[in-house]
Amino acid sequence: MAPSERNELASWLTPAQLALFDRMQVADRRHGLDVVAALRQTGSKDADLLMAGLLHDCGKRPRVRLAHRVAWSLGQRYGEWIWRVAGHMPTFRYGLDRLRTHAERSAELAAAAGCSPRTVELIRRAENPVDEAGQLLHTADEAN
Repeated sequence: MAPSERNELASWLTPAQLALFDRMQVADRRHGLDVVAALRQTGSKDADLLMAGLLHDCGKRPRVRLAHRVAWSLGQRYGEWIWRVAGHMPTFRYGLDRLRTHAERSAELAAAAGCSPRTVELIRRAENPVDEAGQLLHTADEAN
């Protein structure tokens, strides 16, 4: 993350929200920043939506690795049988479970960090949006 990105975050996040962001894995921090950039490119200035874009993956930590993410993506694309097979390999049951439940866990962590109820719901429903803001988040997430 560039120092300018860090300075910008410090200007709109509370200390608790910044600490939550800092605890995210490097790849998830980068992804969150990219999602926020994509949302801003659509013209969004919605603070709740931008916060959701930044923190929507904070519940993936710890120990969700690239191999778990690949298995998860393959399962989404080709079927849950991939998750059942991968779940027999060491660490995969934990990693896949963390990916399966990360939206709810991310929402809980965001609430605990003082995010608004709307931000929390956008995070909770990121995979299955229920409104236009949620659809924007989902689209930006999938594109980044």
